[in-house]
This record gives sequence, structure tokens and C-alpha cells, in this order.
Amino acid sequence: LKSAAIKLGITGKSMARELSLPLDIKKSRSFREMGVAKEQLDNAVHHIQSHSPSKVKYYIFVSLTLFGLVFLTRIGRPDGASAKRDRYLWYPHVFYVVNLLLAVLLAGFAFGKSPNPMESLVKVLKSMVGLYPDPVNKVLAFAFFIVLAILGNKLICGWACPFGALQELMYDNCMTRKIPRFKVPFIISNTIRSLLFLTMILFMFGIIGGKKGFVIYHYINPFNLFNFDFDELSIVITLVVVFIVGLFIYRPFCQFICPFGLISWLAERFSIFRVNVDHSKCTKCGVCIDICPLDAAKGLVERKKIPADCFSCARCLNVCPVDAIHYEFKKDITNVASK
Repeated sequence: LKSAAIKLGITGKSMARELSLPLDIKKSRSFREMGVAKEQLDNAVHHIQSHSPSKVKYYIFVSLTLFGLVFLTRIGRPDGASAKRDRYLWYPHVFYVVNLLLAVLLAGFAFGKSPNPMESLVKVLKSMVGLYPDPVNKVLAFAFFIVLAILGNKLICGWACPFGALQELMYDNCMTRKIPRFKVPFIISNTIRSLLFLTMILFMFGIIGGKKGFVIYHYINPFNLFNFDFDELSIVITLVVVFIVGLFIYRPFCQFICPFGLISWLAERFSIFRVNVDHSKCTKCGVCIDICPLDAAKGLVERKKIPADCFSCARCLNVCPVDAIHYEFKKDITNVASK
């Protein structure tokens, strides 16, 4: 077991977990001595190799994120465009759709599920319980996604994450726009997401169940779709539920489940570029609140201390009748974080 784990680039504990063996089992024993069948071993190896990250995908994530940033700050709203005469030209939706399609096709199906934002966080936690031999590399991968989230307000989630993009495309297209839509109060969605994350940590570190290494997200990981890996029935159920609910509620997996979504929501407090409301102009007419698929615009207008997730979707940027909303550089990050 130990030699096989080394070849696969994981620890003996991680190999044991993949084979549903006790983490403290003697790693020098052969698979035959442990009672591991060949089919079981093949399935475990296949699953481990599906997590091997594609380095090309990091460049794809950077490209998609940077395009989103340039579009929101420069291309989407040309210099000198009149708020009265040229508003209909602002932020053409086709650019967003094309970027989302590229995220699904390239960062998803073309190069598989790894790496991805959710996995980067989970692997850091898994390395902390000894399931990966290179915790520094896992931390660096996670830091990569967090930096992209901070660069532009959650741009990695809103513009580059393949499963986030797939949810966005299903929610907003010519065939589904007439479906009734519902907004779940942020306090509810974020509480569910936070409790799930806490529960995952308690299981992973053996505080609940007494066995380290149990990862809840492994059984509800929608990124398996991009490898066509449906060994767990729970993954199929997760995908079906998300796609159905996602017709009525904006990005349900991001709102209620994704652990990276939770952490990137915290990172939003430090975003360098973001949606800003000029409160000296704002009349609180509510137009931006109505068009926002979440409570993000409401939180900005009402200056809430704990605002909802903002995915930088650009919906609010051209509807304000007094031109009080812009996507721009936030100069005083320290002051914003302290409010």
C-alpha cells in the first residue's frame, strides 16, 4: 500500500481512505493481505488520478478572471459613454455568456475537474489530517484561487468556475428567463453553507465519528461531472437537485454548499475591484435590488455590515437611473474592511 501511494503522489492514509480501510492500518502490507480486490483497487486509482491537477487550467482560470475584470472596469462601459444616451450599449450580455461557455468547456470538460476552487480548499484540510504529503503545494493552490477572488469581487466564482458558470447559464437563458425566481434570504443560505462546512471539519478531523479523513464534499462533488465520474449515487442526486433548483434559485450550489464560496465571501471584504454605490447619488429606488439575483445589491444600498455574496455578474451596473453604481478600484481597503 505504501509504495502504491508514493507512486500516486498521496500518503498511505489517503490510499487507505480511498480503499475504505482504517487510516492507521499497517501500510507495509500487501493489498491481498488487506483483502482489497483488484476492481476495488482500480476504482481507487482511477479516482485518485482524476484529482491530478492540470497546470494548463491555472492559466485558463487567470485568463477568464482577467477578462471579466477588464470587461467590468473598461470594455463594458466605454469611456465617455453618456448615462442618458448610451446606457443600452453598456455591459453587453454576450461577453459574459461567451466567457461562461469557455469556463464550462475549457476549465470544465476539456481539462477535467482538477483543479477547481472548491477542491483547493478541501485539499488543504485533507493535507492537515495527513491525506496528502505536500501541504505547502495545497496551500499555494488554494492561495491562487483566493488571490483571484480578491483581485475582483469573487470573479473566480462568477466568471471562471466551470460549475458556477454552468449554473449561471442554466439560470439565465432565453428558455428559462420566464420561470418564476425566488431569493433566499442571505442569513438562511449562508447559515446552511456555514453549518455544512463546520460539519465537514468535525467529520474530517474525527471529532464526529471517531475516524479522520471522512470528507462530506466527496459525496456531493458536482465537479465530478467534468470527468463523467458518477461512481457515487449521491453525486448524481446532487447534480439533478442543483440543476432543478437552479432554475428557480440563483446558483444554489454556490449559495448553500460550496465551501470555497463561503471563504471567498469572507475574502470579498478585501476585494480590490468591486461594485460600489455612490450614496451621495443613490435615491434608494430599488431598481438594482430588484435585478440582483441575490441580496448583494440590497446590502450595498443599505450599507449592511454583513452583505451577501456578489458574483460580479454586472446585472446592476446599467440599471441605476442616477448612475450611482460602478465597478471600480476600491482605494481604501483597510477602511472598508474595518466597517
